[in-house]
This record gives sequence, structure tokens and C-alpha cells, in this order.
Amino acid sequence: MSAGAPSRPIRIVVVDDHKIVLEGLVAMLRPYAEQVLVLATATDAEEGRRLTLALSPDIALVDVSMRPKTGFELCEELVRSPGGAKVVLLTVYEDEEYVFRALRAGASGYLTKQVTGEQLIDHLGRVMAGEVVVDPALAGRVALSAARRTRGEFWPGAHLGLSQRESEVLSLIVQGASNRAIANRLMVGEET
Repeated sequence: MSAGAPSRPIRIVVVDDHKIVLEGLVAMLRPYAEQVLVLATATDAEEGRRLTLALSPDIALVDVSMRPKTGFELCEELVRSPGGAKVVLLTVYEDEEYVFRALRAGASGYLTKQVTGEQLIDHLGRVMAGEVVVDPALAGRVALSAARRTRGEFWPGAHLGLSQRESEVLSLIVQGASNRAIANRLMVGEET
């Protein structure tokens, strides 16, 4: 840990609807036990909310994409709760619109799942020091997107909270493109 780091481990609750991801995160953090203590894990937002309120961790590490409640919704609930734990969203989505949504929900961080254990420990320490952290791979794009917004340069649907990619997909749907055609045009799998 860096100078000025807390003398006790950062206490976290991890919430992700994929058990393998939970187990992977716990295993990844195990070598850093002096710096981070995983109090509990949860496989859905409601269980995550209950455990976070009961255990009062320093940070809830929350997946964005869960059902029926998203990580954004859970974040809003947790930061409004008494004793409001800090929330760091951990996701596969490298989308600046999601970063904006996370920040509007009150998140203290937005990190991608490509993060290493060492990087995650550093980011959590920075959150504990009062910083808001955004995955470095996204930070530049987020800044450019924010600058465009202040100049009034929006993509269709931005004012509705749609990402650029979501706007592209919606535009292709309106044009009558099939799922397969949309996937081919955007160079993604049809399932995506």
C-alpha cells in the first residue's frame, strides 16, 4: 500500500451474478490479504444490498450487469443508505456512457474486469483516500466525451442515456436490419 494508507485492510463486499467471477476475484485478492479483506460475496443485487447494509464494508465492489436489478441501481441504493458504503463498479463494458451513468449513480469508481490484482488494490486504496477512480483505459475517452457534450456534440439518443453503440444499434433496427446484419455491420457476435 502507498504511504498514508489505512493501517487496517480495506473491507469489501463483492457482488457479481457470476459465481466464477466472484471466486476469481476472491482468489485474485487473496495474496493481498493485509490490504483487502473480502467480508462476503453475493450473486445478486438484493443479497449484495442486504450484506452491505449488515456488514458495513468500506467498499462494495459491484458488477454493472445483473438482473433484475442492475449494478447502477444497487449503487444508488447503497450510497443513499445510512453509513453509505463507497461503491466501485467492476465491469466488462468499456463504454463512456456507462461511466457517466455510474458517476450519476454516486459510484466512487468504474473499473473494467481486465484490472490486475495489484491495480485493483491501488484503485481501492485511492477510493479510500477520497478519489473517484475511472479505469485508465477509459479516462481519456470519458474526458473527450464530456468535452463534446459541453460543446453540444451529441450522438442521437445521448440525451436519453443511450451509449453511442446503443444508438447505432437502434438506428440499424429502425432501418429494418436483422440481428445478423447488425452484428456483421458492427463486427460483433449476433448474441451481443
